[in-house]
This record gives sequence, structure tokens and C-alpha cells, in this order.
Amino acid sequence: MLSKFQNHLSAQFPFLQKAKLLIAVSGGLDSMVLLDLISKTNIEFAVAHCNFQLRGVESDEDENFVKSYCEANSIQGFFQKFDTQQFVEDEKLSIQVAARKLRYEWFYELLAKENFDFVATAHHLDDQLETFLIHFSRGTGLDGLTGIPSLNDKIIRPLLIFSRDEIETFANENQLKWREDSSNASDKYLRNKIRHHVVPLLKELNPSFLDSFENTIQNLKQAQSLVDDASRIVYRKVVQDVANQKKINLNDLLQLPNYQSYLYQWLKPFGFSAWQDIYDLVNAQSGKQIFSEHFRLLKDRETLIIEPKTDRISDEYFIKKSQFELNFPLKLKLSYVSEIGKSDTKTIFVDAEALKFPLQLRKWLEGDYFYPFGMNGKKKVSKFFKDEKISLIEKRNTWLLCSDNQIVWLVGKRMDERFKITENTQTILKIQLE
Repeated sequence: MLSKFQNHLSAQFPFLQKAKLLIAVSGGLDSMVLLDLISKTNIEFAVAHCNFQLRGVESDEDENFVKSYCEANSIQGFFQKFDTQQFVEDEKLSIQVAARKLRYEWFYELLAKENFDFVATAHHLDDQLETFLIHFSRGTGLDGLTGIPSLNDKIIRPLLIFSRDEIETFANENQLKWREDSSNASDKYLRNKIRHHVVPLLKELNPSFLDSFENTIQNLKQAQSLVDDASRIVYRKVVQDVANQKKINLNDLLQLPNYQSYLYQWLKPFGFSAWQDIYDLVNAQSGKQIFSEHFRLLKDRETLIIEPKTDRISDEYFIKKSQFELNFPLKLKLSYVSEIGKSDTKTIFVDAEALKFPLQLRKWLEGDYFYPFGMNGKKKVSKFFKDEKISLIEKRNTWLLCSDNQIVWLVGKRMDERFKITENTQTILKIQLE
């Protein structure tokens, strides 16, 4: 196993020869074997141990065991206790998810603080199989069936090519000591149920099942690679990146025979998971939207728009009579002039005598109306938006400049007829959007 391990490192992780490695060591069989194997290479390493304090004295004994091993072998060790149960209650997470979050956040802190390059964990081929079956039982896409990656950002898993039986045989042959986690014997968790009942049956049906499974994983990874390549090529044809938005052209998307597959590939990284709702959104009316934790997917006519969710800012700002500049949420410049200059969507000239200060800058509301410049009669703002074919995003980003609750200007779009310059105007106020 040692020579196979060393060959595997040379082929898959050659960069480790010049790296500083942090090994996650629980004290259990798998991590103690990984520690022993790494110690027989020329790689510079240290140990990191997490005490989640979930098994009372047993957790403390695991920590003491790893500490003693490090001291006896002159290995640098980092040890951290977590109040996992309190974290579970505070964050409303399962124990497994909470422990994983705490563990990896601490690992990354150590990487940055102590200048380590990678963290090595002791996941092996049986873990790979269990993860595959968990994802399979819950329903997943192709990426969920490709298993645990051997390299994921700063996390490496050099034991994925070895089975649990191989690891245990190596430990016994080399007289290694380790700690048994009593919770591994419990069927409380889905992973343990699969480990104790499903996997043994599969191995009984096919004694070479793990070898077959390893081949299957490699085939699935190759298929995933093809999917990723196709997804990137089509993305460039269908999706437009604009500022902090991604706009999916639905006319182009629906020309694809498997458009749902592309949507899945593009949207999964943004945390979306309500796939049937997303597929239905393609044919839904404008304005429908779906949220993930940090992003929003909006249907806007012939486009799906992905954008970050933003905290709501104040919807109302005021401009005093003595104020000649506003810098937030828009940059407006006000100045008194002697004559009318060139007007456009970003510059208006109004009768200052018709204004009542302070002016109000706010978002539009349902029922708002104004008298569009150059037209007779009033018009609802919503009707103006519809006639001008203004998108939902533009509507949401439109500000109204008002005087005494009367709209002076749909900023950047159209001013109000009631405030125009006439032959009776004595004072002209120029307002610019910069």
C-alpha cells in the first residue's frame, strides 16, 4: 500500500513535494493511516485535530491520543475545541452539517494564519461509495454522482483509491494504533445505515463491487467533463453577463432540445434547488421570481435574469432648497440658469417657482400618475412603463423626483408637463442626472 500511495501522490499531487500540508487527524483508523503514510514521504506537514465535544470523555480521550502521538513523534499539532451543540442551536443546523462547517472554517483559518498550502483528509473509497448512495437515494444530477473530489480548492483526499479493508490491513501489518468512535456503530445517521446494511449486501452480491464502482466513478467523471464543456460553449451563445446580472435569452434557450439540463448546470452554482419551479418559470408570466439563499431568478419577458439579492435601501430622500447636489442613491446636480439649454433624458429645465421644497426622491408606487411632457392629460406611471416597454429591472430601479407629492420627473425618462418652462417663468432650475 505504501508504494501505491507514493506513486499516487507523484501522479496526482506532484505539487505536494514543495507544499506545506496540514493533515486532519481525528485519531480514528483512516486518519492515523494517512498520517503514517504521509510521515514516510518528504512532505512537510503538521496535524490538526477537532474536538467537537459531542461524546463527552470519549472526545477528550481522542484529543489526548492525537496529542500524545504528535509529542512522541515530534509533530507540530493544532488542537481546537468546539461547542458544537450550541452552534447547532444557534445556526439551526444538523449536527453533521454544523461539525463540517466548524471543521472546514477552522482549517481555512489555519491555512491562512500558519501559511499551509493544503489540508489532507482521510476519505477513502468506501466513503466515496457511501456518499454516492446518499446522493442517489435523495435524488441528484450527474455531478452528485461523481463522488468526492480528490482535489477541491485547498482540500486534498489522497486515500480515495483505497478501500477500508486495505486501510485496516495496512494498519494491522504496521501495528498502528487508533481510536474507535463509538458513534460509528449507531444506525442513527443515514451514512451509518448505508455502511452497515447496504454496502455489505452489495459486496456480497459482487465481491469485486468496489473495483466496479471505482470504474463507474471514473466514467461518470468523464461524462461530467463532457457536460461541463458543452455547458460552457452554449453559455457563451445564450447568456449575457451585464454588470452583476446574468441574462438568459429564452428564445435562444428554447431552441435547445435539452434546455432544462443547461439551466441546471448554470443555476446550480447559485444555490438554486427548486428545479421544477425553475423549469416552469421559463413559460411563466413576467415578474415571477424564485430565490436561493443569495440570488434571485426573475422572469422578465423573453429573459431570465440572475442577480444577487440586495438589502432594501431607504425608498425616500429629500433635497432642500439650499442644496445643489445629491450623491446618493442617484447623483443629481441642481443649478439656477438664465436660459434653457439642451434637454435630454438626463437633463431637464423646470420652473423653479412651481416647485415646493424640500423635493422628494422616491421609488414609484402602484397608482402613481403624472402628466408626461409634450402630452395632454395624465397617465399612470405603470402605463407609461408598459407603453415604453421598460423592463421589470428598470421599473424597480426607476426613481421619481417629486414636489409636494406631484411628480416632477421620472428620473432619466420623462419630466412632467406641469413644471415646464413657460413665457411666465421667471426662475429656471436645471436638474442633471450624472
